[in-house]
Amino acid sequence: MNDGIINILAIESSCDETSAAVVQNGKVLSNVIATQKVHERFGGVVPELASRAHMQHIVPVVDVALKDAGVDKKDITAVAFTQAPGLIGSLLVGACFAKSFAQASGLLLIAVHHMQAHVLAHFIENKPEFPFLCLTVSGGHTQIVLCRDYLDMEVLGETIDDAAGEAFDKVAKMLGLPYPGGPLIDKYAAEGDPLRFKFPMSEMKDYEFSFSGIKTSVLYFLQAQRKLDPEFAEKNIKDICASVQYTIVNMLLTKLRKAAKQLNIKHVGIAGGVSANSGLRKALLAEGEKLGWQVYIPKFEYCTDNAAMIGITGYHKYLKGEFADMTVSPTARAAW
Repeated sequence: MNDGIINILAIESSCDETSAAVVQNGKVLSNVIATQKVHERFGGVVPELASRAHMQHIVPVVDVALKDAGVDKKDITAVAFTQAPGLIGSLLVGACFAKSFAQASGLLLIAVHHMQAHVLAHFIENKPEFPFLCLTVSGGHTQIVLCRDYLDMEVLGETIDDAAGEAFDKVAKMLGLPYPGGPLIDKYAAEGDPLRFKFPMSEMKDYEFSFSGIKTSVLYFLQAQRKLDPEFAEKNIKDICASVQYTIVNMLLTKLRKAAKQLNIKHVGIAGGVSANSGLRKALLAEGEKLGWQVYIPKFEYCTDNAAMIGITGYHKYLKGEFADMTVSPTARAAW
């Protein structure tokens, strides 16, 4: 290995994506993701099946990531892995592989918080200016995060119940759409009228969110309409999806706008799986233009779960000397 070159092998296995990446001095050389189709017929992720799929994918995915990067395993400097939060069985597969790889090669080990990694995904290409606000939106989390530095972050507010991505998926299920339903709602919403149906926006204190209300509202709305016309949802699916998406996006941006104003911050980004939603991306860009924000949006490949963001976070933890020992264990939940 050449002096001054830091090669981070990164492993991500928090849910149903098995991913490996190689990050060299903060630059992503490879980012390989193996998806799991097995969950589609069950309408959601089955933890045991996810764990088994990770065990099948982990070695081939790492092998391809090293080859794509053109980096030999003997030139790896450290191994970074998702330590929390996530499905415990899935996390265990990635953690055990990372610890074994590091121990066998005498390498440094870096434990990464999955949601912090989503925030730092911005630094793969965009390089936001500190301090900035990041709206992290996924199937399991919805948070507004104040980022003062690479590893200095504070959660200002988060959902008290369902996450935004979870609400999208549950509404999709009510409409009879297959899993994962969030992207399908986005697809139908693009051709629908967002103002046709009115759904309530939850009013929460400070920067907190709640999405259980809109889920319940849509459920009762569909039940009532289907009594009048059993095919109501199918006939009006584009407008329903557009109206639901419009409401959820409004709830997200209302809190983000409040935080930006109160903290006087003009640099704003989004991250997490739901940041791939075209309605949210367009609305954020429009809001930024209106309010004079500098807006940061990661590429689609860095929005969903991926190892590149784990590698970027691992790289900055390496520079700070924040390493883990072999006693480190994954956990399903973790504070920042």
